[in-house]
Amino acid sequence: MEQQDLERIARLALRELGAGDGVLSITPAEGHPDSWRLALGGPMPLTMTIRAGRGTTPQFVRAQIFEQFNAR
Repeated sequence: MEQQDLERIARLALRELGAGDGVLSITPAEGHPDSWRLALGGPMPLTMTIRAGRGTTPQFVRAQIFEQFNAR
């Protein structure tokens, strides 16, 4: 999955969760292939790591974001 696709999916999912349109940073997670670190700035900063590699569906990315957001 390309970084720009991941960013688009993450922004939509976070907006649905009510996290707003804060500054979103997406970087590869060091030492973990096909893993990405998402950091959302704002009044309540949020950091999560998700798996998204070749063949990953947008639904899988969205599910990971929802799961980690709701677990915090």
